[in-house]
Amino acid sequence: MKINGTNQSNFNPYQKQLQKQAEVKQEMKNKEDKLQISNQAKQLQETAKPDPARQQRVQEIKQAVESGEYNIDPKQTARKMIAFWNNQP
Repeated sequence: MKINGTNQSNFNPYQKQLQKQAEVKQEMKNKEDKLQISNQAKQLQETAKPDPARQQRVQEIKQAVESGEYNIDPKQTARKMIAFWNNQP
């Protein structure tokens, strides 16, 4: 009869699983998130800058709203809404 002591190599059958889990955790800690923007996306960002004339108009409207001088014609708004919804397929 052969009796092996506690120094047996298969003493803990789950040791390899525990080591793999520890390695995976270590790999996850070492990874970093990276972000890359394509050249096409960069070009779109450059061309998406607002038109200076439109930007000026928006500023004028903002100032009129803040000062309380901006008036809205409800009839004209309703007409434009109806025209928009009648032109939809």
